Amino acid sequence: MQITRTTRRLASAVAIAGLAIGAPAVALAASGGSQAAPATSFVRCHTGQLTDWIGLPADATAGSNYYELEISNTSRQTCGLYGFPGVSALRGGHQVGSPAARNAYLPQRVVSLSPGATAHFILQITDVENFSAGACHPVTADALKIYAPGAYSAHEVPFSFAACSKSGPVYLHVSTTVKGTGIPGYSTS
Repeated sequence: MQITRTTRRLASAVAIAGLAIGAPAVALAASGGSQAAPATSFVRCHTGQLTDWIGLPADATAGSNYYELEISNTSRQTCGLYGFPGVSALRGGHQVGSPAARNAYLPQRVVSLSPGATAHFILQITDVENFSAGACHPVTADALKIYAPGAYSAHEVPFSFAACSKSGPVYLHVSTTVKGTGIPGYSTS
């Protein structure tokens, strides 16, 4: 994957923001949580209008891998996303470890998705070897559970990676949803 300047900037910002792992204000509820609506009105995308997929391969830095997770509008109506997605790791259909925390280095904006358009967010997966084995109890996750911003139902995306099975260590971090696909060669919104 060709690393773009924007991807490098996002990865750097995520790495810097990742230093705030212990800050309680960044905790993200497993349900995706509700977020205050922006001042302008928009028709929110519902889970049934969307599909989620992972842009591979990852960009790697010392101690973390960064994935561009894509959210595509598969409906025939324009809808919008605002804010942070909810993400957690699954093993055998059950959540393992803590849900993703928010990295608020980008401003939240309404992302309008016309039919067939894609938006994305950055998922940082911290190497679970950074945590003590007793605090983390590493396992292999087999999927990601992804809630679109503001949604109360989720999609599961098959994906195998090292995860912490115990709650506490926060090894997943997400950016706010941004306009356009993060994967070269695909259409953008």
